[in-house]
This record gives sequence, structure tokens and C-alpha cells, in this order.
Amino acid sequence: MLDKKELSKVLTRALRRGGDFAEIYVEEKQISNVLCEDNRIEKINSGREKGAGIRVLKEGRTAYVYTNELSPSGLERAADLAAQVLGSNNNTEHETINLTPRQSGCQLKYLRMPDRVAFDEKITRVLAANQAAREMDAEIRQVTVALADVHRKLQIANSEGDLTEEEQVRVRMVVNAIAARDGMIQTGYESAGGALGWELLDQVPIEDLARDAAGRAVAMLSAVPAPLGKMPVVMHAEAGGTMIHEACGHGLEADLVQKGLSVYKDKLGEQVAIEKLSVIDDATIKGKYGSFAYDDEGTPAQRTVMIDRGILKQFINDRLTAGYDGSALTGNGRRESYQHKPIPRMTNTFIAPGEDDPEKIIAGTEYGLLVKKMGGGQVNTINGDFVFDVQEGYIIENGEIKHPVRGATLTGNGPQALLDIDRIGKDLGYALGVCGKEGQGVPVADAQPTIRIKALTVGGIGSDDTPKTIKRIRRM
Repeated sequence: MLDKKELSKVLTRALRRGGDFAEIYVEEKQISNVLCEDNRIEKINSGREKGAGIRVLKEGRTAYVYTNELSPSGLERAADLAAQVLGSNNNTEHETINLTPRQSGCQLKYLRMPDRVAFDEKITRVLAANQAAREMDAEIRQVTVALADVHRKLQIANSEGDLTEEEQVRVRMVVNAIAARDGMIQTGYESAGGALGWELLDQVPIEDLARDAAGRAVAMLSAVPAPLGKMPVVMHAEAGGTMIHEACGHGLEADLVQKGLSVYKDKLGEQVAIEKLSVIDDATIKGKYGSFAYDDEGTPAQRTVMIDRGILKQFINDRLTAGYDGSALTGNGRRESYQHKPIPRMTNTFIAPGEDDPEKIIAGTEYGLLVKKMGGGQVNTINGDFVFDVQEGYIIENGEIKHPVRGATLTGNGPQALLDIDRIGKDLGYALGVCGKEGQGVPVADAQPTIRIKALTVGGIGSDDTPKTIKRIRRM
């Protein structure tokens, strides 16, 4: 990484044309992937990348220049270009910027760094998972197993004198199984991962993931077509927090609010959910996929209560959006890599657990749909309308879980769904994914307890006049 003297020099040059604020983001990244498909190892790859992004802000405008030339001359050329984009023709002298390291209360620890796990071990585990899935049932036709890791070293400095350094490791395991019977095809999917090292292989054996994915695919072969109509929906904690992330969370990102693209615009301080419901974004949770010590602007990780017992309290922001409306930084400025500027993004977003017994929520439902695994879908980011696929669902009759159903979709409105929740379980289940926004993907986790929504439309994909301004969901 770079020394403080060089960082300070680059920042000073970036401000020489009259910028209000300058920042340099330095990244060194190493990745590796192993993929098994068609009963054999299809792909093994690894790579290294390094570079820096220089950002200059002036009167609400942004200039961003990135380079993979980390020599002093290369960085200074990038700083001069960023300064020139926004500045005047006159140079401005600046005092030397004295950088002071910032401290975060969230320090992540990794037990098995990626470079300590040989490809031989990864290949052995992937092949064992493939075999475990195929041995579950003769109706399993295809299995895909993938292991991936990323090891990043980050350094962020800005013209206010802040300096942060962090080492991040994330690992992920994914299994997808396909089962077939009499011309019918069903899939089962499982994943695990987090901001931790390859100790994940011991904490969550990938062979168990493979059996779960295969078992789900086979079970869904016996499913009947989903019913069509409005009905109560119980979303099991196993489903993760896809709905809260997509149908609610994006509307709480400050850039969308300030652009008038959020249904929650002008609703701070108002009741937007039932009184016993809280929605939280928390990057400090140890080991979760969206966790870190500092965001990609160098702000320490935080826990932000966005909705507190039904009242909208806080939007999540980055430096630019916080400056626009005078809000405090929430530590949500994130970027995919040094090639991207930071924007407000979620981290680990969840509905806080309630007090209800999850089993009693099901037992107290006369008729409805139980969702145990969510699929993809689409969301209108302006009004909160959504359509989600259900990967694994069951009919509830007289408080009992009955037969599985296939082809189910959930159609509704995010803000209305938060007002229609009438039971909140005391459990909490997480899912992980890569969230896409403005062409950038960042790792996130989302979670929810078992909840019951009084009524959603089940079975259809919405009317023909469904608004076209949507955000397509990318999950993995």
C-alpha cells in the first residue's frame, strides 16, 4: 500500500483547482474460484488486481478518475485529471494534509486466509459435495457446485485528514441441484458465506448444503400448481430477508430519496409500518456477508435503525447525500471496486425479531401460503410494488403444513406489506447475495424472523399495467 506522504501529496494535487473535498481509494484484490458441473471440474481460476480511484467533490458535483498505475507519477496524473474536470484554470495552493488513522469498533478476524487453503482441498470438497447431492436421489439430473473467495486490502485517505486501512476476506459456497420426473423439472438452491475465512468449510460443511439443495429439488417434484388469489402469507425465517431488502430497503437509500425515486420521500418521522416492527442495517455483525470495519469512504461501520417500532427514523447515506441534506454519515458509502465511485448501499439489513413463537404463527393460520425459500423478482423503486418468485412454498390448512406448491409468485406493495404484518417471530434467518445498483454489485446479507402478512396476491405475476420503472433483483 502507499505511505502517508504519497497519499497526502496526491490529495493536495487533487484539490489544486479549487475542489472542496478529495479522496483516494487504494485497493489490492486477490480472487479464486472453483466450479464443478456435469460431474467434473469445469473451471478453476484465480487472479490479482490493484488500482486506485481519486474523487474530487465541488459544490455537489463529482469527478472520479481511476488508474492501475500506482507509481507516484501515475497517481499524480490521475489527481491532476480529477482536479481539472471540476476546477477552474487557476491553481490554488493548499497546506500539506496531515493524515491521522481512524479507528473502528468493528474489527473482523479470519482464521483460515484464502492463500492458506490449497486448490487441492477446494477441489476435493467440491467433488464430495457434487457426489453427496447426486446420491440423494436417482431423480437428480444436474448439480452445480462453486466455491469462491476474495481477499482485499484497502486504504482510504481524504482531504479532511482521515486515513483508514482494512483487510477484508469474503468466502462463498453455492450449490444448485436439478431434479426431473416425467418431464417435470425442479431446482433446489443453497448457499453459505460471510466476511470470514475458509473456516466456513468447517462451520457449514458444503456436503450438507448439497444434500439440502438436492432434497429441495426432489421434494418440489411432488408439488401441485400454486393457487391463485389473495391470501395470508407466512414467510419463514429460512426464506431470508429478500423482501425487506428489495421492497423496502432500497427505498431507504438516500440517493433514491433525494432524486424522488422512493416511496418514503418526505416521510421521516411518520409511521410506515406496524408499531412492533423495526428495520435495521448493521455492518458490524461479525462474519455476515455485508460486514466490514469501514465503508468504502473510510467511515466506521455502524448499526443504523431505519424504522424504529413502525416510525421512519433514518435513511442510509454516503458522504455526498449526507452533505446534501445535512445528515450524519451512516457508514453506507459502498463501491464494487476502485473503478467505481461510492453510492449509498445496504450492508446487513433485517427485520428485528419479535416475540411470537414461529410454530404458533403457522398453527394460528387457518389457510395460506408458507414461503420457505425465495427466488428472484422485480421491484418498482418509486412506489414499492413488487413481484417475487417462490422457490419453495407449502399450503397451510387448519394450522398445518400440507402439500408443496410450485410456480408461486408474490405480488404486492412493500410499504403496504409492512403495515399488513400481524405476527413477528422471535427467530431470525439470514440469506446472502450480491446486490446490483447502478452497474455495481456489492456483497450483502438480509434477514427476517418468521412473519405473517395478512394478505398478498399469490400465483399471478401482476396486472398488465404493472409500472415499468423497476429494479431487477440479482441474487446469488
